[in-house]
Amino acid sequence: MTELRIAKLTSLTDEQLRTSLVAIEDIRECYRVLKKGGLNIVGEVLKGQGPFYEMDHYPKEDVYDRETASQYYYHAHREDHAEHGHFHLFLRSGALPEGVEPLMGPTGEDRVAHLVAISMDAWGYPKDLFTVNRWVTDESWLPAEATVTALDRFTIDHAYPSWPVNRWLTAMVRCFRPQIEALLYHRDEVVGQRQTNGLEPVLEDRALEITGTIPIDVESWADKLEAEQRRRRASQVQPHQSSGVTQGR
Repeated sequence: MTELRIAKLTSLTDEQLRTSLVAIEDIRECYRVLKKGGLNIVGEVLKGQGPFYEMDHYPKEDVYDRETASQYYYHAHREDHAEHGHFHLFLRSGALPEGVEPLMGPTGEDRVAHLVAISMDAWGYPKDLFTVNRWVTDESWLPAEATVTALDRFTIDHAYPSWPVNRWLTAMVRCFRPQIEALLYHRDEVVGQRQTNGLEPVLEDRALEITGTIPIDVESWADKLEAEQRRRRASQVQPHQSSGVTQGR
């Protein structure tokens, strides 16, 4: 079985550490304003959408930011009693590396790469991150390395269908970037190990749907990031060095 390896906190740059911590503050702010109105992330994205049917996309036409080429939708179809549904996050061609064509799926200006799915519980909070096989979203199958380089471009910078939801999703990608990277590289390893007769049969294999899952908890992750930040700051403080020479008057 392929091991899913998340980067150690000590391997993150100071900038990556700060970016994740700032994103956590954004996530908390979204929860704060929603809670004041008795709302949650899932309720916001389903608001005004009518009955909730499995497999349907919510909102109906997906959410797309033309300036950033970022896209997402929410739906449900997995037999997971702990899950209400999940978000699928994408980047379209305008945000993807130029000159990198997929091994399978839409090409050219029609390229669309699936970044990660965020599983949500019945109370509207995230419980897992996971990646999927190509057939699940009919995406352009780009190598993980190419997709990872574009992760920071995912941004939904408008208010439809909900400003807190869009801000929250953007922050989730920043916050959990190490986990998303790990899932994408692990996805490629899982697919690679199953190849016996070319890539296409594996990418269309209905028996392979989820390629990897990582449980997440925002506050637990925040505690770890803050502890690492404190450790780095403490290591930068140099103890006073005595010269050993007594100064006389």
